Order: sequence, then C-alpha cells, then structure tokens
Amino acid sequence: MITYENIKNDKEIATYIKESDAALAELGYTEHSFAHVSTVAERSSNILLALGYDPRDAELAKIASYLHDIGNLVNRVDHSQSGAIIAFRILDKKGMDASEIAKVVKAIGNHDEGTGVPVSEIAAALILADKSDVRRSRVRNTDWATFDIHDRVNFSVVESSLLIAKEKNAVTLSLEIDTLVSSIMDYFEIFLERMKLCRDAARKLGLAFRLSINGQQFI
Repeated sequence: MITYENIKNDKEIATYIKESDAALAELGYTEHSFAHVSTVAERSSNILLALGYDPRDAELAKIASYLHDIGNLVNRVDHSQSGAIIAFRILDKKGMDASEIAKVVKAIGNHDEGTGVPVSEIAAALILADKSDVRRSRVRNTDWATFDIHDRVNFSVVESSLLIAKEKNAVTLSLEIDTLVSSIMDYFEIFLERMKLCRDAARKLGLAFRLSINGQQFI
C-alpha cells in the first residue's frame, strides 16, 4: 500500500515540486512549494476525518493534495490536468492500485477553479483545503511598492482557519484581514471564483460554506 509518507519522502517527487514552484516564482506567483502542499494535505485529510469518512480515503486526499500542483512543472495553464497525468505516471510506477490512482487523479484534475468540479468527496476536500490556504507568508515579493493585487490580498491575511461544524452541517473559512494593506473588496475581486468552487465543494460533502472576514459573515 502506497502511503502519504512514501510520497512525502520521495526524492523525485520533491524535485518536481521544487521545480514547479521555481517556475511559478519566475511568473510572479505566490509560494506553491512544500509549505503549501503540506498544509493542504493535512487540511484535506482533517476535513474527511472530521466528517467520518474512511481513513484510507483521508490518506488518499493527503496524497492528492501533496501532488496537486505538480502540473505547474509543465505550465500554469491547465496545470490541474497536466498534474493529474504526472501523478498517474508516478503512482502507477509505484504500483498503487488502479482504483486508488483513479481517486487521486480525479481529485487533482478537478482542483482548479478554471475547470474544476468537486466530482468526489476527495476532490471536494482538496478544493476546500487548497483555496483556504491564504496567508501572508506565501507572498514572495518583499517590495511593497511593486505589490500587485494578489500580493496585497495574500499579505493582508493576518490569520486564516478552516472550521468544520459537523453538528451545523457547515464549514467556515475565517479570515482576519489587515484592511490597511488590502480591502475586503480586493479579496472578492480575485477570489470570487474560488469561493464559488468552495461552496460547491462544501455541498458535495453535505455542508454549507461560510466565509467570515474580520468577524463578519459574507457568505
């Protein structure tokens, strides 16, 4: 059985993730390296475990999450689809069962807001975990004078958390935003499509999606 630890400790996979992030750095994107994929992996697993899903599916969500941005090695455009293909080759080569490969690949291929759909519970958990990882430490640019809107919005997020309230059938993305750095309107300008995808992902898991910013509920 291929485990999350097998994937996380694989040197070839580490190289692909590092080089994928390097490509995004050249394009001016925020951090998509080990900090991001590890955060998303833990969060996606916790979502499924909190909702009572099978522990193996939670581990497959961790594997999918760790590999989800590997397609940026090819190109940012359609990176979810190319990442799914790369992940298929990696996992097939390692001898993972076809039914498990299918779950992982399906989730990776549907995690991006451009073309993604929460086609499974694992995909839904990956979407929620990925889109909720907003934080200032992901911003690479250290020159405030050259911040674009993505830099400003991410840097403005002082604190973020994703909370599952199973008894209320709800999942809440709670953000604390420094409005001196970026306005709440800026957040919606660049992340509205992501929030819509989170809403759909939450529904797939039988939950309502809530967005709270500075203590005020917006969704």
